[in-house]
Amino acid sequence: MPKNTYKTGLLTDQVYDRLETDILSGKYPRGTVLTELGLAKELGVSRTPIRDALHRLSQERLIEDTARGSIVLGITAQDVRDIMDIRYLLEGLACRYAAEKLTPEGAAEMRRIIDLQEYYATKGDTERMSEMDDLFHMEICRQCGSLLLADALLPLHSRIQKYRRASMSHEERLPVISTEHRKIFEAICAGDGDLAEELGRQHVKNAKERMAKEVSQ
Repeated sequence: MPKNTYKTGLLTDQVYDRLETDILSGKYPRGTVLTELGLAKELGVSRTPIRDALHRLSQERLIEDTARGSIVLGITAQDVRDIMDIRYLLEGLACRYAAEKLTPEGAAEMRRIIDLQEYYATKGDTERMSEMDDLFHMEICRQCGSLLLADALLPLHSRIQKYRRASMSHEERLPVISTEHRKIFEAICAGDGDLAEELGRQHVKNAKERMAKEVSQ
């Protein structure tokens, strides 16, 4: 990262976002040693924002401070299982709320996302499918009408991004995922909160099963 990329007031936040993404995406695997000096050279910034960002990451238990440097903890297999169990409850609730509060603009956006996802599924485009998956779940959070629920759900999606994308790297899974999303969307549009919640939870349960193999690797 070239120097002077960051604006002064946003420096620590942007360094933190970059490091968090690199840890959660697997760029820095579990056990990697991160040092202030090494990261400062890599990102082209001073050591102060690096130090502040590492402190925040330590508080989130993504790294552990040691005499050698900061050891990457990342997300363990148990973390993934716990996150998916929590998502099972929250995602269903978000789908129910979305069915009750869906706006015409929200319906149009979800339809656009679903249509694109189905198209990318037929092409076997796993990268675009992953992007549409992110957008679909973000739109449900927007349409649920609860900032507290959205604030609880979205970080969970982010923390397991490595495993979500890995689970969609298998082309044969893509049509299944897009079909599940289509059914959730139709239930939300129909205003059927019970069905939307049931389908939302089943979708997370299925995703957890698809991730099981990726997590164990």
